[in-house]
Amino acid sequence: MRVILASPRGFCAGVNMAIDSLELAIAEFGTPVYVYHEIVHNKYVVDSFRSKGAIFVDDLAEVPPKSILLFSAHGVSPEIRRTARQRQLTAIDATCPLVTKVHVEAVRYAREGYRIVLIGHDGHDEVVGTMGEAPEAIVLVESPDDVDRLEFPDDKKLAYLTQTTLSVDDAARIIQRLRTSGRP
Repeated sequence: MRVILASPRGFCAGVNMAIDSLELAIAEFGTPVYVYHEIVHNKYVVDSFRSKGAIFVDDLAEVPPKSILLFSAHGVSPEIRRTARQRQLTAIDATCPLVTKVHVEAVRYAREGYRIVLIGHDGHDEVVGTMGEAPEAIVLVESPDDVDRLEFPDDKKLAYLTQTTLSVDDAARIIQRLRTSGRP
């Protein structure tokens, strides 16, 4: 088998922005800089920042009040933002702009009375954040088979959004099932 590496290769713009944001935060504020979840899903990058003094947390209770906190590229829910304000944390938002766009669309569709089908992986940081934007309006779908279990009134307005890091092929299969089932 012959393997050919594509060039250029590397991180998307949103990940690069998050990495640059953490580097700048460490340079500007010193350490520790707390990061809500891993900055990106890349062990080398996370370990490199740990060695520089970044502290990755999964619960804001682990962050001392009035500390510096950076939100990862995956985005966070409004509840996390509220908690950070209550704890008087200086929050730096390194959310990928594409993830922010999905959050804005979720809020808009929910406000307009849509039921939103979010295509993604349960428990993924991005999905958790997106679902937190409009929890009463969003249902998660992880596979084409999940589409078959959806139950909505015939007159319900439906829209779908996708996790930005989802495989294009996986998303396409689910979207196709939505379309053939008479969904969005």
